[in-house]
Amino acid sequence: MSGGTNCCEDGNVESPQACRGHKPPACCAGGKMRKRPWYRNGLLWVSLSSAILLGASFLFPALRPFYDAFMHYTRMVFWPIAIGFFLGGLIDHFVSKEYISKHLAIPKKRTIFYSVGLGFLMSACCHGILAISMEVYKKGASGPAVVSFLLASPWANLPITILLFGFFGWKALLIVLGALLIALNTGLILQGLEHFGKIEKNPNSLEVGKDFSILKDMAGKFRNYHWTRESLVADVRGVWAGVLNLSDMVLLWILIGMVLAGLISAFVPSSIFHQYLGPTLLGLFATLGMAAVIEVCSQGTAPLAFEIYRQTGAFGNAFAFLMAGVVTNFTQIALIWKNVGPRTALWMLAISLPQVVLLGWMLNKI
Repeated sequence: MSGGTNCCEDGNVESPQACRGHKPPACCAGGKMRKRPWYRNGLLWVSLSSAILLGASFLFPALRPFYDAFMHYTRMVFWPIAIGFFLGGLIDHFVSKEYISKHLAIPKKRTIFYSVGLGFLMSACCHGILAISMEVYKKGASGPAVVSFLLASPWANLPITILLFGFFGWKALLIVLGALLIALNTGLILQGLEHFGKIEKNPNSLEVGKDFSILKDMAGKFRNYHWTRESLVADVRGVWAGVLNLSDMVLLWILIGMVLAGLISAFVPSSIFHQYLGPTLLGLFATLGMAAVIEVCSQGTAPLAFEIYRQTGAFGNAFAFLMAGVVTNFTQIALIWKNVGPRTALWMLAISLPQVVLLGWMLNKI
């Protein structure tokens, strides 16, 4: 299992993620958590660089399109991200690791089906779902389950399904079914790789007894809960601590992606997109490349995909644009690489991307 080779230095642990790949008691026994030095905080430097670029746009008119694009993306993703962090904080504080391990950590095929089903029921876009998925992983869900959850959520959830039908009519059903198929296939293959030790296992998973009942455990906690002011304040603080921890894991990569997307949106003419995204194999790969670097949430990408379809008639390219925005998205790959493991991130890309290309090519023939 990779990662975490320099977990402890002089009995101290630099970050909660430092022990990935080791069992905490062996790695951190007797160790104390210490804060990361401010000058090694990536979020601080990326935020500062972004602020400098945004401030410079008021002095240099050439940067004004970047400001407009960045603020447009911010308005689009702010609430999905905020809701995702809030739900992640609730999961962190109230959902025991045993609950996640009970259904999303066991090496069974039904685990992947559970993950895809949960993704379908979620109402967050790809940015919001990143926060939730990382929290679920921290609670013990397996890497394959988290990947399946991520791939299914942005394009197979109920609100986006309705949106897609508004744009594409009955063909939206093909997008939803394609997203579910890719999520299932990728999760099942990753599960096999995990069984043979080819990808990282989640060190946060717990062994849960067969007689363990989630409903009985929740009922017991509810009966024993003390409805006092002190308890409520402690719960609010616990949720807020979960939000902060989750933002430390996720926000850096979202911000990097938004800066890159803002620069591309501002300085790459839209006519180039339409000129090179025709219903050909070359156009399909060009669409994949574009989708990989454009940081737009699900609700924002759907109109762009429809515009590609309207301008070129390439429905397969529109599907590839939607799916590749999840499969090849820089933010998602970076988060999986850092938090789940590099082998899982690379295998996810290697397994899911050919499926997107194949389905995109087939849908272009419709």
